[in-house]
Amino acid sequence: MTYPDGPIANPCGDQADLCAAGYDRFRPGVPAEAARLLADTLADLPDPTLLDLGTGTGQVPKALLKALPSLAHIEGVDRSRRMLGQARAALTPVLGSCTLSLVQTSADLYAPLAPLPGEEWWTPDLITCCRAFHWMSGPDVLAMAHRIAAPQASLAIMGDGSLWTYEADWTGVLRDLIQSYLGPGRRAGALSDYPKPIRPFQEELADSAWGDVSEHRFPIRRSWTPESVLGYLRTTSFAGAGLFADRHAAFEEEARALLDDLADGGSLLEETEFTVLLARRSAGAR
Repeated sequence: MTYPDGPIANPCGDQADLCAAGYDRFRPGVPAEAARLLADTLADLPDPTLLDLGTGTGQVPKALLKALPSLAHIEGVDRSRRMLGQARAALTPVLGSCTLSLVQTSADLYAPLAPLPGEEWWTPDLITCCRAFHWMSGPDVLAMAHRIAAPQASLAIMGDGSLWTYEADWTGVLRDLIQSYLGPGRRAGALSDYPKPIRPFQEELADSAWGDVSEHRFPIRRSWTPESVLGYLRTTSFAGAGLFADRHAAFEEEARALLDDLADGGSLLEETEFTVLLARRSAGAR
């Protein structure tokens, strides 16, 4: 798990608000086994709290609420107003007695709001970041997390790659088609190519206060349909609709025919791993 040298563009580029509904529909959720691992870090706390950075449509809080009904408060942070609106719509029916706050800002600039008179400062017991840390300034985010987290807090960086990075016959052919339209590099929104990752997340954690790290891997087997692949691609930084301009309809027609042929009336298989880097502060950093 790696990230580039510094923050890069919003993953949906200029269309970030427009792909919120697509995220909710087509992006895979958090595996139940990973959610139970996170829940175990909070199991002994009477009123556990979660801060989810890059929350998107609220997939991490939704999975954690199912694994830990005693969760007392969630704060979700994202740059996109519509992503947060989608998160609120998804989470409100399953909150129960849990309270929810949603903050529109970038993760490295986040800071808890000052409490009202008579209230205590809110401090998260668990800080999560799923499939989003590579879009952030890692050292700044980890320093911010150290400043605001509860003394016993855990931090989890999670992800499982993408259909761009997954190696299979069908993804290779699809990648070739995308590059035939958009050029040889991997796009990162409308303005740039994706910078080659240079440092593993583990190294960033080791250089921060969050140096006590354990790695957990959960095997995943997913079946995609051609339509779900196309829906997924519309939400990505490397094949979002806005990157193709007036050629997007032609791309989707060609991609659908290609995927239909590769699926041969069935499904397109993805076998990968969902990785959780679960970190706590080193003894001297608490």
